[in-house]
Amino acid sequence: MFMTRRQALLSSAGVMLAGLLPALPAAAQAPAATPRKGGVLTIHLGSEQRILNPALRASTGVYVITSKIIEGLVDLGTSGRPEPVLATSWEASEDGKTVTFKLRDGVKWHDGKPFTSADVQYSAMEQWKVHLNYGTTLQLYLEAVDTPDPLTAVFRYSRPMPLNLLLRALCDLGYIVPKHVFAGSNVLENPANTAPIGTGPFKFVEYQRGQYVIAERNPDYWREGFPYLDRIVWRFITDRAAATAALETGAVQISAYNGLPLADLDRLRTDPRFEVSTRGVEANVFNNTLEFNTRRKELADVRVRRAIVHAIDVPFFLENFLYGLGKPATGPIPSLSPEFFPNNPVPYPFDKAKAEALLDEAGFRRGAGGVRFTLRMVPIQNGEDVPLLATFVQQSLQQVGIRVEIVQLDIAGALTAVYRDWNFDLATGWHQYRGDPAVSTTVWYRSGSPKGAPWTNQYGWQSDTVDQLIDRAATELDPARRKALYAEFVKAVNEEIPVAMLTERPFYTATSNKVQNHHTTPRWDSGDCHDTWLAP
Repeated sequence: MFMTRRQALLSSAGVMLAGLLPALPAAAQAPAATPRKGGVLTIHLGSEQRILNPALRASTGVYVITSKIIEGLVDLGTSGRPEPVLATSWEASEDGKTVTFKLRDGVKWHDGKPFTSADVQYSAMEQWKVHLNYGTTLQLYLEAVDTPDPLTAVFRYSRPMPLNLLLRALCDLGYIVPKHVFAGSNVLENPANTAPIGTGPFKFVEYQRGQYVIAERNPDYWREGFPYLDRIVWRFITDRAAATAALETGAVQISAYNGLPLADLDRLRTDPRFEVSTRGVEANVFNNTLEFNTRRKELADVRVRRAIVHAIDVPFFLENFLYGLGKPATGPIPSLSPEFFPNNPVPYPFDKAKAEALLDEAGFRRGAGGVRFTLRMVPIQNGEDVPLLATFVQQSLQQVGIRVEIVQLDIAGALTAVYRDWNFDLATGWHQYRGDPAVSTTVWYRSGSPKGAPWTNQYGWQSDTVDQLIDRAATELDPARRKALYAEFVKAVNEEIPVAMLTERPFYTATSNKVQNHHTTPRWDSGDCHDTWLAP
């Protein structure tokens, strides 16, 4: 018998929380008053990744901080389409192999040096292409970035690069770092990875591990008259109940990306001091994941992987642990992406008898105490739901004779264990879909990512068929053909499941009503806050 989270809440609080978050309104802000300059915005972060370079580490946990300090070529605007930031315009050649960016004049790095095309060339060729966890796959066929003058960067590809794909990807995978700071150094150990120098509206001041990061207003920012805020402070609060208390007392004003307990989000949505909604995070749909290390003998057998997924009652988990937030996923491309969603069913619905039969067929019959074998699972602690899922998987697999030992690590330790040391059998975490499968999804399946790159294929699994489908889809200029190729990709990876996408869910952010002009773009929490201000 499972003791569900909902049952626990009922027994302790006597309150029914059915239908919690799906009913949350995407509330609109009241008409803005005259912006007020000054003030300190404090943002809650529930975990710490120990790196502040978005050209090396693609992650919302990094973007929430560094997007205010380091800028990209483009970002998503209020329309949901890429708009200029450090690039002012762009043009693709007819064959799709050349993309030319015109760059913004008069921009300075925080140390006073001028921003030029040499910085774009360096960032693309030496960090995105070589080290960035999603960039290595996206820029696989990037041959060179030419710099005919200081304000022109010409990206040259050996295969076509669809312009819409590149622009959408660069919102997350196009942050520019200063060449003069990194060139000639050990990139992975450069001090600027934890004390970043950017061109953004806020300048880095201090990083105290486990406590906070501080950035202050950039007086030389290229957007005249901005930013409004004097300072931004990011506080690391790993205790989620304490984070809720900090929001309610005014010690923090924003908690992004499901940073608070789900029960508290439900309670706060009726509190007039706060807005709790999906507004401003529409660009980041996510899945709860279960990753398999196929180097392990039992997990190398696809029948075992299929059996494990069949043993997990995902609808039960969603309804009873996540209050009905989300739905079972049908694969790595969510239904909220109509341009690419193949409209396929859930590949391995809950079926305990089928799971038992597959395990028997694979030769792993029950032994002493009814146990077939034991696995070690590492939860990557992105959110409250990750350890909940780990426990639920542990209980579910026990029902079919698989013992699971959960290894508890902080997020940095878990990322190292899974993606660098390969010291895991199972891992639970999040996959984020960012508008196009080639941005941050196919990298979970394509071989060849550098060892240690988080949220990439580090499972000991490789498929020539899948690699070829990924490469063909990423270089196909015809939209209909791209969608068809991604349908083939989904079918192939669902059959092999080196990683199981179990749920499909939206993010929620809790924001104090003192914060003005917030969540105005689809990836606002990962945006720059240049025009955000605080009411008295």
